[in-house]
Amino acid sequence: MKNKNLRRAYPALGMQLGRTVLSVVAALALVNSSFAAEGMWTMDNLPFAKMQAEYGYKPNAEWVKKAMLSSARLAFGCSGSFVSKEGLVMTNHHCAAACIEQISSEKKNYLADGFISKNHEEEQRCPAMEVNRLEEIHDVTAEVKKATAGLSGTAFKQAQNAIRAKLTSSCVGENKTTARCDLVDLYHGGQYKIYKYHRYADVRLVFAPEKSVAFFGGDPDNFNFPRFDLDISLVRVYENNKPAVIKDYFSFNKEGAEEKEMVFVTGHPGRTQRQLTVAQLLRVRDIDLVDGMLRTAELRGVIEQFQKTSAEAARVSEGTLFGIENGYKARYGQLQTLLDPAFMKKKQDEENALRKFVASKPALQTKIGGAWDAIAKAQTIHRNIGERFAMIEGGRAFISDYFFHARDIVRAAAEKTKPNAERLPEFADARLPEVEEQLLSAAPIYPDFEKVKLTFSLTKMREKLGVDDPFVKQILGNKSPEQLAEDLVSHTKLGSIEARKALWQGGQDAINKSDDPMIKLVQAIDHEARTLRTRYEQEVEAVVQKNSELVAEARFAQTGTGAYPDATFSLRLSYGEVKGWEHAGVKVPAFTDFAGAFKRETGAEPFALPASWHKAKDKLNLAQRFNFATTNDIIGGNSGSPMINKKGEIVGLIFDGNIHSLGGAFWYDGSKNRSVAVHSGGILEALDKIYDAKHLANEMLGK
Repeated sequence: MKNKNLRRAYPALGMQLGRTVLSVVAALALVNSSFAAEGMWTMDNLPFAKMQAEYGYKPNAEWVKKAMLSSARLAFGCSGSFVSKEGLVMTNHHCAAACIEQISSEKKNYLADGFISKNHEEEQRCPAMEVNRLEEIHDVTAEVKKATAGLSGTAFKQAQNAIRAKLTSSCVGENKTTARCDLVDLYHGGQYKIYKYHRYADVRLVFAPEKSVAFFGGDPDNFNFPRFDLDISLVRVYENNKPAVIKDYFSFNKEGAEEKEMVFVTGHPGRTQRQLTVAQLLRVRDIDLVDGMLRTAELRGVIEQFQKTSAEAARVSEGTLFGIENGYKARYGQLQTLLDPAFMKKKQDEENALRKFVASKPALQTKIGGAWDAIAKAQTIHRNIGERFAMIEGGRAFISDYFFHARDIVRAAAEKTKPNAERLPEFADARLPEVEEQLLSAAPIYPDFEKVKLTFSLTKMREKLGVDDPFVKQILGNKSPEQLAEDLVSHTKLGSIEARKALWQGGQDAINKSDDPMIKLVQAIDHEARTLRTRYEQEVEAVVQKNSELVAEARFAQTGTGAYPDATFSLRLSYGEVKGWEHAGVKVPAFTDFAGAFKRETGAEPFALPASWHKAKDKLNLAQRFNFATTNDIIGGNSGSPMINKKGEIVGLIFDGNIHSLGGAFWYDGSKNRSVAVHSGGILEALDKIYDAKHLANEMLGK
C-alpha cells in the first residue's frame, strides 16, 4: 500500500500476484516432484547441492556474503539493491511512489512528469522511507523455545514478547539510530533467527520516470506478459548528510542474461502460506480473502469518486488507489487457488500424510498429535472475534493518518513507562526510533482525503458491528459517520509536525492536557482495544504459534530442514533461468524490446508512452531488450529485487509476475510460473538516451 493508514488497515502486498485465474487442476499432476526453481531460500541455508545438480553451478561463501550485503530492504514492503559505492539504491517505481507523491505538489506532479536529479544537491529527501541492509543472522531458536517452554495462552505470548524484546535490544545495543534487529520466525516456529540490519533513515529520490511508462499498459497488462514497463526508481541513502559510503554493491551487466541462463533473485518476499494447515487455509479462503475483496472493492469505488472531484484529489489519492487495486487482484488470485478442489485435496493429502507419520511414532504422537486440532479450534475463535479485533485494535474502523499518529503518541507514552520486556513489541526500545521517525516525518496529510477514508471506515464499522453495538454507539453517538469524520479531521492539530512532536516529547502529562479530538478518541477506545488484543493473542495467536512449532517439529522429523521456509519479509534467494512458456498451445517468448513498446502504444491511456519517449525514439536502439521472464520463485515484497547472474552482476530488476503465478502464495508451478523483470540494458538505454541521465548510468557502470 502507498498510504500509511491503509498499510495498517489493509496490510501491504507490494507486488502481489492476482487477476483472472486459470484452474490449477492440470498442473497439480506435476506438483509431486519439486521444480528446479522452486523455493525462497534463506541466505544461511541455500540448496547448493540442488543448484549444482540442476545447473552445474553453486555460489561460494564470498558470493553469498556479497549478495547479502548488496541487497536492500525498503522497510514498508519492497526490496532493492545497492548499485554504487555512493549509496545509490535501485528499486521499482511503484515502490517509491509514496515518496514521489509526497514530494510532489499541486504545482508539480512528479508521478506524472517524472523526476531527475543532475547532482546530489537536487536529490530530494523521501519523508517516510527507510532502507535496511542485512548484515548478520544469528540462530536463537534455543533461547526462544526455552523462554516459552511449558507455557500457553497469555503466559506464552508474554514470554515470547519478553524474549523478543531482550534479544532485539541486545542486538541493537547502543546503535539505536543505525541498527535494526528483528526476531524472524521461520518454518512457523520451527526456527527463530535474529536478523541484524543497518538502518538508513535518510533516503533521497534520485530518479523516477513518468508513471505512464513505469506502469505502461496499466490494469489490462498488469500481471501479464509480454510487458513493456520501465518500472524503476533510484534513491540514495545518506549518513551525516552525505551520500553513504557503500563497500558491497552489485555491478551492472548491460548485456543482461540470455535464454536458459541461470539467474538469481535476492529480495524480501512478504508472505507465503505454503505450510499452513488445512484449517488455516480454509479460514484464509472463507474469511480473510472474501471479506478483504469486498472491502477493497468498496473502498476502490469510494476513492474513484473522490478522484473525480478535482485534479488535486486525483493526485493525492493516486498511490493509494494503485495499492488498493493491487491488493484486490492479489486476493482474487489467491481465492481462486483456494477454491480449486484439486489444490485443496493436495493440501489435505499432504497434511494427512504428515499426521500419519506422527501417529506412527508414539513419542511424537504424544507430543505433537493434538497440534492440528488445536490450530483448527483457534481458527473457529478467529471467525468469532476476528472482525471486532480488526475493527478496533487493528484500526480498520479508523482509516486515517491522524488516527494512527494519535495512537502511536498515546500508546508510546504508556508503554515507555514499563520495563522493556513488558511492552507491546512495537514499542520496545529496539523499535522506538523507527516509530518516532515515522511519527515526525514530513509526509503530507490531505484533510479532504482523510475525511473520505475515515467516513468509509466508520460506515463499515457501523455496518459490521451493528447499529446497536455499544462500541458503535460510543463512537458515533448521534452523529453520522460523515459528520464524525468531518468533526475529527477539521479540529485535529495532528497534521502539524510540531504538534505531534510536542505530544510525543511531553508524554502522558501533555496527552492528558490535550483537547485534540483524535487524541481523545484513542484514549476513549484504548482500553477495549487492548482487551481485545489480549484475548486474540491468548486464544488465537498464542495457540497457533505454539502448535505451529509442533507441526514444524513434525516436518523436521519427517524431512529435515532441506525444505525452504515460508516467506517472512526476510532476505531470500531464489534461483532459476530465463525462460518463456506455452499457453493454450502458443509459445510466449522470454523477451520484449523497445520496438514492441511503440507497436503496443495506442496514444490513449493506459497505452500512451510519454512525450520524452517519442522525442528520443530516433536515438533509441529499438532492438534493445526491455522486459523478460524467468522461472524464479517470487511473491509480494519481491518488488524491486535485483536479478543477478553467476558473476553477481545485475541483469534485471524484478517488478512483477505473470498470470500463472496467481497462486504463488500457496504453491509453485514451474511449468508456467514466471517472474517479470526490466532488462539491465533497457534501464541503461533509457537513462542515457531518453532521460539525459548518463551520469547515473555511468555511476551504475562504475565509471
